[in-house]
Amino acid sequence: MTVTKHWSVDIEIGEHNGQTHVEARLNTEDDTIVTGIGDAHLNPADEDIPEIGDELAAARALSDLGHRLLMTASADIEAVTDEPLPIG
Repeated sequence: MTVTKHWSVDIEIGEHNGQTHVEARLNTEDDTIVTGIGDAHLNPADEDIPEIGDELAAARALSDLGHRLLMTASADIEAVTDEPLPIG
């Protein structure tokens, strides 16, 4: 039997005075929400190109989201097996 699930990631980008803040939220079908955070700061000596800050902060948020999801899975496995799962 094949099972198909749909998870979505919403990315919210906020910019203010050369600083970009991103929250990447994973929403699963069972109402699990995992959020990753990423920030980028414009160097005053650099040209202000907002798209670059968006990309950098979003990449950092998605990386953080992946790490948090791995930690969630590890905790779930440990709860079932009573043994810690090495994260590496």
